[in-house]
Amino acid sequence: MATTAMTLGIIGLCTSVVFIGGPLAVIGLILGIAALMAAKRTGTGRAKAVTAVVTSSLAIVVSGLVAVLMVWYANKTQQCYQPDGLRQYTQCVREHLNGN
Repeated sequence: MATTAMTLGIIGLCTSVVFIGGPLAVIGLILGIAALMAAKRTGTGRAKAVTAVVTSSLAIVVSGLVAVLMVWYANKTQQCYQPDGLRQYTQCVREHLNGN
């Protein structure tokens, strides 16, 4: 269980920028906590369980920050979503992000 949780935590951290990591990290965190409880009873797998909890927690935080930044960006540039071309879109985004 600790190995699975650690693997999910690491994969979740690596993919948290593309939102896939968030759900994987939640599963990894749950399994990591369960593995920590099992490690108290058995005395094995504690290091992997701690790694799972830490990496899963970081992945959840990174996924949350990415979500907040994406919502902020979408809100800031919502008037630019129907441009005639890429050049017009990039110009519109620059104007809105610079406050012009």
